[in-house]
Amino acid sequence: MKTAVIILNYNGISLLEEYLPSVTANTLDADIIVADNGSTDGSVQWLNQHYPTVRLLAFDRNYGFAEGYNKAIRNVEADYVVLLNSDVNTPEGWLQPLVETLDKHRDCVACQPKIIADKRRSHFEHAGAAGGFIDKYGYPLCRGRMIDIVEEDHGQYDTDIEIFWATGACMMIRRQAYLEAGGLDSRFFAHQEEIDLCWRLKARGHSIRYVGRSTVYHLGGGSLGYESPRKVYLNFRNNALMLYKNLPANEYWHIAPFRLLLDYLAGLQMLLHGKKEHFKAVINARRDFRKTKNDFRADRRTNLSLTVTKKIKGRLNLWVIWQVYINKKTKFSDLHPSTK
Repeated sequence: MKTAVIILNYNGISLLEEYLPSVTANTLDADIIVADNGSTDGSVQWLNQHYPTVRLLAFDRNYGFAEGYNKAIRNVEADYVVLLNSDVNTPEGWLQPLVETLDKHRDCVACQPKIIADKRRSHFEHAGAAGGFIDKYGYPLCRGRMIDIVEEDHGQYDTDIEIFWATGACMMIRRQAYLEAGGLDSRFFAHQEEIDLCWRLKARGHSIRYVGRSTVYHLGGGSLGYESPRKVYLNFRNNALMLYKNLPANEYWHIAPFRLLLDYLAGLQMLLHGKKEHFKAVINARRDFRKTKNDFRADRRTNLSLTVTKKIKGRLNLWVIWQVYINKKTKFSDLHPSTK
């Protein structure tokens, strides 16, 4: 098959029961693969019993989101692969516009559909919305989602557009480009690893697109809840690592100290709101970044040496926190007409 849709599962039998039927019913002309990260909840047995035609890759343990997908993608043969979360409902016709986009745009190596909240279908979903961007200090944002403010979908972002990053909740990518770029960084384990991958791809001259003609419905928070201290830890640590890996020296040494201050201020705000474990997660994230930063030095040298595009489209010259809380711009379309 030209396309493989890969669902990574870890102890998510209830999500498979709810969401896999839509994938098998509405995914045409593609192989459907479940890569199981060593589940102990009966997922493998359930799949073998209820979906024997779905290909199963059963791993011996939980390799995390990043390495789980790396292992799966190395073990499939397809031109295009879709990284699809196990909590995504795929309606009829969702896949073809993505395939057509990669077929038509040869410089495009990855794309994503519109991501709508499955339990609140009037609104975008946090993880990806209508395409990802990043601000000058490394904060991710989306068309349809500014920090934690999610917009209602009125078709305002239906236009296809080049973006900075495509969400790992539903990303179609050229398998060869994925492998050549090194795939997802397994040391991230989970969270922001797809942004890191997209940064590498964009810096090396490729494009990434949002496809408004395709829509999927994402539950969100299926593995780690939005309020999980573990998620806070991974997001803060991985964001610091991503900036170190990808920013050129003249920008990094300007941005890094400010981000350090902002991260500690965010942790302090969590503490003042009674979230002691979240505060500790931020402190631990910054500590572990300092401890492991040198392990990523070779990656940084490689990434910078392969960079061919100094000004990467999708890196916005603004600070999203300032725009939202000071300038009161809570909609992505308010930022700049060219980003609509």
